[in-house]
Amino acid sequence: MNPSILIVDDEPMTRNLLRLMLERAGFKILEAEDGLKALDVVAEHSPDLLILDVMMPNMDGITVCETLRAEAETADLPVILLSARSNPEAVRLGMQAGANRYLSKPISREELVRQVRDVLQGIPSQFGD
Repeated sequence: MNPSILIVDDEPMTRNLLRLMLERAGFKILEAEDGLKALDVVAEHSPDLLILDVMMPNMDGITVCETLRAEAETADLPVILLSARSNPEAVRLGMQAGANRYLSKPISREELVRQVRDVLQGIPSQFGD
């Protein structure tokens, strides 16, 4: 069975682009436009991995990640933060929140698929998760 990935981003064009990139690699895609909806989708569908934008309305990606890590059922759910914010402080905050990876936008299809597969296989990041 193909792994399911929840893409969470407030920009419809970004969600669509990521969905197309990942569907071509064989992943089943779920979508949410903000952090609050993401938590609902996680509870209802139990995706195998989340790709979270950091800057979103209602609940940002950092808060979503921290919320997931605080719950026993989702504490080990793989999370990739994907953001235009790529300064060292932003990356540090994302990794401290419990992300498995912190990737910068824009991202190539090849890099995204490689990172998703690595996380699903439990391969540690360069940040030592």
